[in-house]
Amino acid sequence: MIVATAERSATRLQRDFAALRKDFPALQQLIHGKPLAYLDNAASSQSPTAVHEAMALQQRLHHSNVHRGVHQLSERSTAAYEGAREKVRRFINASSTTEIVFTRGTTESINLVAASFGQRLRAGDEVLITWLEHHSNIVPWQLLCERTGARLVVSPIRDDGSLDGAAFEQLLNERTRIVALAHVSNALGTLNPVAELVAKAHAAGAVVLVDGAQAVPHLRVDMQDLDCDFYAFSGHKMFGPTGTGVLYGKRAHLETMPPYQGGGDMILTVSFERSTYNALPYKFEAGTPNITGVVGLGAAVDYLESIDFAAVDAHEHALLERATERVLAEIPGARIVGTAARKASVLSFVVDGIHAHDLGTIVDREGVAIRTGHHCAMPVMERFGVAATARASFALYNNHDDVDRLLAGLQRAVEIFRG
Repeated sequence: MIVATAERSATRLQRDFAALRKDFPALQQLIHGKPLAYLDNAASSQSPTAVHEAMALQQRLHHSNVHRGVHQLSERSTAAYEGAREKVRRFINASSTTEIVFTRGTTESINLVAASFGQRLRAGDEVLITWLEHHSNIVPWQLLCERTGARLVVSPIRDDGSLDGAAFEQLLNERTRIVALAHVSNALGTLNPVAELVAKAHAAGAVVLVDGAQAVPHLRVDMQDLDCDFYAFSGHKMFGPTGTGVLYGKRAHLETMPPYQGGGDMILTVSFERSTYNALPYKFEAGTPNITGVVGLGAAVDYLESIDFAAVDAHEHALLERATERVLAEIPGARIVGTAARKASVLSFVVDGIHAHDLGTIVDREGVAIRTGHHCAMPVMERFGVAATARASFALYNNHDDVDRLLAGLQRAVEIFRG
C-alpha cells in the first residue's frame, strides 16, 4: 500500500512538471532529429519564456541607463533594475537590499570578496576551503594567499564524496580568517551541512563565504538561517541569463570593505585629490551594469517563487534515484563518482574502457545533452583517480523519459566500443 501510494505521488509529480516543461522553448526542439533531453543543468539551465519576454520588453521599450537619469526611460529602467534587487533580497531572505550586490556571476562574486575583504589578511593567516570546490572557489584564494602571505588550507573529503566534518573542525584554529565552501558540489552533487559548518567557523572567529551556484535552483536558501557572511550565485544556473550574478554580504562587512573596481556609479564625488564612494550596494557596482540581464534575473526569481520547492526536491530526487539505479544495473563497468547520502540532482559516473568525452559525443547523437570532463573541479577528479567523468544533472523540467533516453544513449556507447 505504501509503495502504491509513493508510485501515485511520483506519477502526479511527473504530470505536474510536464506542464512546466512547456514553459521552456529550448526543450521543444529536435537535436539530431530527436527530442532534446537536456541533462546539463549544473553547467547552465534553460530559461522559460517569461524570462525571454521580460528581457525583450526591457530592451525593446525601456532601454536606458539606470540611476541619475530624470527622463521617463531611465526611470523605468531604474525601477526594473532595483525591483529585481528587491526580488532577490526577498528570495534569499536577506535583511536589506543594501546586502545584494549584482555581479557577472558566482566567479566575480567570489573574486570581489577575495580582492576586497581579503586585503585585511596578513602573513600567517589561513584561508580554509574544501576538496569539493569549483576552481572559482580555489583560484581567487590562491591569488589572495600569494599577495598576502596567507596560507591556503584544504579540508579533505571521504570516499563517498562527503566532507570529513571532524577534519574540517580540526583544521579550524585561531589563524583561520576566511572559510570558503560550496553549498552543493557541482562535480559530485554533495550537499554540505552549511548552517552547521558556518556555526563552527564563526565559533573559531572566521568569516564564511558560501558558493551557492548549485544550490539556489534546487533549494530554498535563507540567509537568516544559514548565517553565512557572504553567499554567491549565478543567474544562468537558476533559469536566468548568463552574465548575471549576486553577491550577498552582511552589511557590517560590506560597509568596511574597499571598492572592488573604480568608475561610474560607485562614486559620490571625484576630484584629482581624492574620491568618495557611493552607499551600499552601489559602491561595488562600477560602470553601466547588465541592466537587461538583471531584469531577466528578476523574472527568473519570479518563476522560481511560483514553484513549490518541496515538490521540486522530491521530483529531482526521484529522477536522480532512477538514473543512479539504472546506470549501475544496466551499464556494464559503470561506477558512480560521488555517493554521499545527502546529494542534489547530480550524477557523475565513469564507464570502464570508454572515455567520458566519447560517452558525451554518442549520447548527443541520441539528442541527450550531458557534460563531460573535469567540471572545473580538477582536485575532485584527482581525489577519485579519474581524468574526467560524465555528468547528468537534473532540473525541474526533466522527466523519466529523459532518464530512459540517457540510458539508451549509454547502452549505444557500450555497443559501439565493446561490440
